[in-house]
Amino acid sequence: MSFDLVFFGGTGDLTWRKLMPALFQAFRHGKLPAGGRILAVARDERSDDAYRAFIKERFSEVESSKRPTDDEFDRFAELLHYRRMDLSHPEDYTGLKQWIDERGADTAVLYLATSPHLFPVICEQLGAAGLNAPHIRVVLEKPLGHDLKSAQEINRVVRSVFREEQAFRIDHYLGKPSVQNLMALRFGNALFEPLWRRESIANIQITLAESLGVGTRGDFYDRTGALRDMVQNHALQLLTMIAMEPPSTSDADAIRDEKLKVLKSLKPFTPESVARDVIRGQYRAGNVGGQAVPGYQQEVKVPEGSHCETFVALRTEVQNWRWAGVPFYLRTGKRLAARDSQIVVNFRQVPHPIFPGSQRANKLVIKLQPEDGLELHLLAAKGSGTSDSLAPVSLDLDFDKAFAAERVGAYERLLLDAIAGRLNLFVRSDEQEQAWRWVEPVLDAWSRESSGGGEGPRGYAAGSWGPAAASALVARDGFAWSEEQ
Repeated sequence: MSFDLVFFGGTGDLTWRKLMPALFQAFRHGKLPAGGRILAVARDERSDDAYRAFIKERFSEVESSKRPTDDEFDRFAELLHYRRMDLSHPEDYTGLKQWIDERGADTAVLYLATSPHLFPVICEQLGAAGLNAPHIRVVLEKPLGHDLKSAQEINRVVRSVFREEQAFRIDHYLGKPSVQNLMALRFGNALFEPLWRRESIANIQITLAESLGVGTRGDFYDRTGALRDMVQNHALQLLTMIAMEPPSTSDADAIRDEKLKVLKSLKPFTPESVARDVIRGQYRAGNVGGQAVPGYQQEVKVPEGSHCETFVALRTEVQNWRWAGVPFYLRTGKRLAARDSQIVVNFRQVPHPIFPGSQRANKLVIKLQPEDGLELHLLAAKGSGTSDSLAPVSLDLDFDKAFAAERVGAYERLLLDAIAGRLNLFVRSDEQEQAWRWVEPVLDAWSRESSGGGEGPRGYAAGSWGPAAASALVARDGFAWSEEQ
């Protein structure tokens, strides 16, 4: 299948740091379809060879196992092309259309790796130039909007140019092999489905923790914050995959219909429940990995007195028959004690204990990063003959070891899916808007608090697990975060 893949923002960080290395890995693994061209567009004036040299230099910053040899890069570079474009000039889009039409590839994928505020401008110009034929797809990188209103405006413009099945809203978390295994775990095995409900499960915890700070992205991050950056998209997508009903088929819309039902079933926030069930924090100076690190307000380009949250923990419920009364705890933050993303399914205690001693409930840990696998925590008899008490044991499955030769990275998988037209791991517009609709009361409450001279986020020491109030949030229901159990 011949294809043209066009990157708007072809010299930007996302393109050279994430997208080009992912494409090279697909090329190295022999998974990139033959007959492809990769075109980078940006405002700079440069030749194809100059752009290839630029990308080759940037590959030196990729981890060593993923760097191409000179021979590999020379072969990969034959696919790379560059075109100067001013995104506000209609004639430049006409020239791009001629470049795409001259070969007549089976598929053209237009990847908008630009600031989201440019999405409406680019899409309108693409429509005016006729770059919206059925074989053309557009990929929209997050964040898709800053709030519900801006997201709806982006989607309005996209829908005025492209059909829904041509729009690929990307959330790179959905491309992670471990996240794909959520579907396999739920719907490819009969073992857990009878237990996947309120009668057996006490609570579910989703943690997306980073040990890094905001680095040099202080100006961007301060306009975004942890709720927009991680909860509205990544964490909610994971929640939907955990809580959704079995879809009738593996068709993209069948899956996305069920995810939308979960989003619509989430308990809505009120000003009172935001104050009670949502904790926001901001990291202060501390110690991470034996190194002293500054607080958020001492980071580059962060404005003095900022109320931007770098940590969020919240409690919610899915209000349907399967999950009624089961608390879902979501937590994300920067400068936490470890880089650790996982989903913990805590099962209920046995109804009538017959063994002596304290007994832990079973739990299933779905590890997303840095490891990728499953842990099932059980209780077993020691077999020592001196006591009937039970001891905790775990079954540990490492997917990286089990499938070492077949694993692909998130962006590699999503780029290949976009080329092939597979929508399963992309977000539909109604999903995205419903997620914004659910978090908007939280944003509104925080905005009112800040404008009214409120205290703002709670401080927490870098290298900790966030504000103490996050632990109290879970303890209120008689539970604890996984590292505190």
